[in-house]
Amino acid sequence: MKPRTEIPDVELYSDGGAEPNPGKGGFGVILSYKGHRKEFFQGYRLTTNNRMELMGVIFGLEKLKTKSNVQVYTDSKYVIDGITKGWAEKWKKNGWKRTKNTKAINSDLWDRLLNIIAKHNVKFNWVKGHSGHPENERCDALASEGINSTDPIEDTGYEPNETNSNKNAQGNTSLDLKKIKVEKEGDKCRKCGEPVVKKVRAKTKKIKPDQSYYYAYTLVCPSCKTMYLTEDAKRDTETENDPD
Repeated sequence: MKPRTEIPDVELYSDGGAEPNPGKGGFGVILSYKGHRKEFFQGYRLTTNNRMELMGVIFGLEKLKTKSNVQVYTDSKYVIDGITKGWAEKWKKNGWKRTKNTKAINSDLWDRLLNIIAKHNVKFNWVKGHSGHPENERCDALASEGINSTDPIEDTGYEPNETNSNKNAQGNTSLDLKKIKVEKEGDKCRKCGEPVVKKVRAKTKKIKPDQSYYYAYTLVCPSCKTMYLTEDAKRDTETENDPD
């Protein structure tokens, strides 16, 4: 009789984003097993926040070679709700339609995620973004490395016309927020209407030699992860490099 094979318990942490949205994108992933961890990141030329959130989880799960018990940790309610509330399964059964006349956005990645989830025992856990969660903060930093990478790849499944629709994951028409200016913390996100928060640039983040300026902080939507760059946050690199 063959010995019973133990199913490994794995923790998967993921974060992703695009700058701007749509724009250059990237995701960061941490896989942890019995105290050992591996980190990954990848950058894309043109994509969206939601695609990077999805892609991070997919990438991590696809790295697992055997069936595993996986605890997924992400700050993307878009990803979590799409799976735990059964939206993705419903869209798939309806031929990737949210409604009779509305196409499901990011269906290529939702299908890929459903397929890889079926190979494992997966539980999704939401963590609040930008709240000091160590692994979430590290994944955010890895995603930034992807966004700023010098060798980004093409997001072959991205369809630019999909982002022109001002609808949420359930297909409900949202408020017209495109004309709202996002200039300070607390202003409403133009995409989903949630108040944005200020994310201060890490002091350890290096400035590239050819950069003439950098952003001391960004404004980030904690819900959909859209990132905003403002003139008030712009700093000259010469000022940064000058001694006190």
